[in-house]
Amino acid sequence: MRLANKIAIVSGAASGMGAATARVFAREGAKVLVADVLEAEGKAVVAGIEAAGGTARFQHLDVTEEEQWEAAVGAAVAAWGRLDVLVNNAGISGSATNDLYDTGLWDRLMAVNGRGVFLGTKYAVAAMRQAGGGSIINLSSISGVVGQERIHCGYNASKAAVRLLTKAVATQEGAAKIRCNSVHPGLMPPMRTSGATADPVFRAKMLGHVPLARSGEVDEVANAILFLASDEASYITGAELHVDGGYLAC
Repeated sequence: MRLANKIAIVSGAASGMGAATARVFAREGAKVLVADVLEAEGKAVVAGIEAAGGTARFQHLDVTEEEQWEAAVGAAVAAWGRLDVLVNNAGISGSATNDLYDTGLWDRLMAVNGRGVFLGTKYAVAAMRQAGGGSIINLSSISGVVGQERIHCGYNASKAAVRLLTKAVATQEGAAKIRCNSVHPGLMPPMRTSGATADPVFRAKMLGHVPLARSGEVDEVANAILFLASDEASYITGAELHVDGGYLAC
């Protein structure tokens, strides 16, 4: 198993890419803290993992709240002794508005997508230093590299912040044997917070820029995250892994 005996936290793990990541981690031998604000859905993910023979538990987590991050990392360490892997997956879309300069949405995007990743990293780094190392995988986006139409600029800015935060942490924590990498999904199935990216006309236009000529699947992102979490990626840090069908190559 590729993550045998590793301890992992996945934020935003109640649905989508987070749930897929939690499931593949457990299948590959990790003990997984499924963290989300969606309790019923998160507990259902845990139940599915346990039914398949894996080990998981649910933790309520609003990623914008510092004390909840401290509690989540503390819960993983208390339950299983250490923390080896953090996946900062929780995030919200910037495509569910017609006002691309909505100040309130800017603040919310920065709080969830930016501050949430920073806080998770802050508490994970402290635990991983004690464990002798670890792997942090941050979910950015193609939108953290380029701009798009019909997406709030705060989404691009927040995902770009994740991209550069990742490189800063990789630089600063390498001596502690903590690796930090970012994953940049392209066009995926719509999120529950999606707007324009759920519009068939807009999706078709985006697909016109994807060399593989299709949208991605959440399991394809989860498998990329699995690689970066595993010891197979032991000499990879500060890197960007594009899971985008070639969108950023054009």
